[in-house]
Amino acid sequence: MQLKDIMTPEVERLHKDASIQEVAQKIKAIDVGMIPVYDGDRLVGMVTDRDIALRVVAEGRDPTRTPAHAVMTPEVIYCFED
Repeated sequence: MQLKDIMTPEVERLHKDASIQEVAQKIKAIDVGMIPVYDGDRLVGMVTDRDIALRVVAEGRDPTRTPAHAVMTPEVIYCFED
């Protein structure tokens, strides 16, 4: 079996400059716990619901003015479908 046999082919993602409010709204809308973050054609990180709780809410940041890249987890391990 290959990854392509079980993966979700259409992945939602947001640009690194998207506000955390946008990120949280997308997480809620598609009912997931993380959103991949991109810059151009590159995957540069991900924002998790935990990132939002610890790096935005707990630190008192404004979610409308905080960009995804400021609080994202930059270490992403990924693989190709085959």
